[in-house]
Amino acid sequence: MSARRVIIIGAGLGGLAASLHLAARGFQVEILEKNPAVGGKLNRIVADGFSFDTGPSLVTMPDILRETFAVAGARLEERLTLQPLDPICRYRWPDGAQLDVSSDLSKTIAELRRLAPQDEAAFFRFLSYGADLYAATAPVFLFNDFRDWRNLWRRLDGRLLRQLPRLATLKTVADRTAEFFSSPYLRQLFNRYATYNGSSPYRSQATFCLIPYVEFAFGAWYVAGGLYRIAEALAQVARERGVTIHTDAPVAEIVVEAGRARGVRLADGDFLPADAVLSNADSLYTYGRLLPSVRRRAYSDDRLARIEPSCSGFILLLGTARKLDALAHHNIFFSSDYPGEFADIFDRLTPPADPTIYVCATSRTDPTQAPPGGENLFVMVNAPAVCNAYDWDDIAADYRNRIVARLEAAGLTGLARSIVFEDRLTPKRFATWFNAHRGAIYGLSSNSLRNAFWRPPIRAREARGLYFVGGGTHPGGGIPLVLLSGKIAAAAVAADVGQA
Repeated sequence: MSARRVIIIGAGLGGLAASLHLAARGFQVEILEKNPAVGGKLNRIVADGFSFDTGPSLVTMPDILRETFAVAGARLEERLTLQPLDPICRYRWPDGAQLDVSSDLSKTIAELRRLAPQDEAAFFRFLSYGADLYAATAPVFLFNDFRDWRNLWRRLDGRLLRQLPRLATLKTVADRTAEFFSSPYLRQLFNRYATYNGSSPYRSQATFCLIPYVEFAFGAWYVAGGLYRIAEALAQVARERGVTIHTDAPVAEIVVEAGRARGVRLADGDFLPADAVLSNADSLYTYGRLLPSVRRRAYSDDRLARIEPSCSGFILLLGTARKLDALAHHNIFFSSDYPGEFADIFDRLTPPADPTIYVCATSRTDPTQAPPGGENLFVMVNAPAVCNAYDWDDIAADYRNRIVARLEAAGLTGLARSIVFEDRLTPKRFATWFNAHRGAIYGLSSNSLRNAFWRPPIRAREARGLYFVGGGTHPGGGIPLVLLSGKIAAAAVAADVGQA
């Protein structure tokens, strides 16, 4: 009997991870990637001696990455070099206050005692709260397929039952941080973690308070050579295990007959049959563009037009001719009006007037990422998903100037005149480069209980044999969760289609 054939649309981390798990089970796997290179949103731009990662900028929960290599018989340590970051991040406020957060708790506590001594005990209580949330929810929501309440009920144990009152709360991340901390600095710092899934701390569920715990418990890591090395290494292992990867191969349609996915039709008209199809394309894009002949009950065109996407981003890639010693590897320059910033993004659908600015300078850790004496700056502010109120082509230059001026005022004196290379990524460019629905980085927002826990399921309800993988489906965005989605999706295929 010949091996069953699985086609994966997209060579993002989720698709690559799924391919390794499927190949290990004996499936014949073929990946079709529309872009010239693998990686999806974890991509890279190289120019004039500067190298910029364009997607996720840190690794946490490294054991999940390690397991992804191991399932294919490869060792992480032989493929990649992980470097711990210290500090994890440098935070700055408009009044000049600064705090370095380290994975070394003693260093972080010393910083807290300097900036917010009254909240030292609250910090430990908050981490304990996050640890409880993680212990209760991870086995159910992260490491398994979450299909419906019946599926959840079968996995309930005493630990999760005890946490249900806190999980089912209507309180937000901001509500919880206000209960724990009196310092406005720490409230804003821990509210920021809601942006890890593209959401507002003033609307997303308090359950996401587990994210800081995960970062402290499992560490924050950089990959020597840039995080794009993860995509390169996974693709290399996949090819070694017999996975076929086609780049510059856009898919035009998932072909569904008699309620079952039968394969895909390429943009050039060729039909490729398959026993199962995994879409690592944006899940909302898949529903809206790749399933034209299917009655989409949950994701009709009308609902796709109304659904709230996550935030997008406005990104400047700046190569400088001099060092900026005030920077750490990761840096946050907070806005003076955090509630107003998120109201701009999600309510007024306008670029924030006073944005928080994230600056990643991997050259501070890895000199290979910039020419000698220079820095590679990945500068990002959260922005609304694409809407009809304005065109980013018309406003990007002015917004860029405002951001650079803000950074200079915050201490990066002379930044503008030191820039020798520049590129920018707008929500509009995200939409075209990655087929991201309205340019959203994380698919759906998590600004409601429904969206937080009921993302498009891994098993598509509209067609048997069709599955989703990646940040737009369960369990969510970020490197470890996307890798887990690949594992869960592969297990679903094996259970439904049968071992190859």
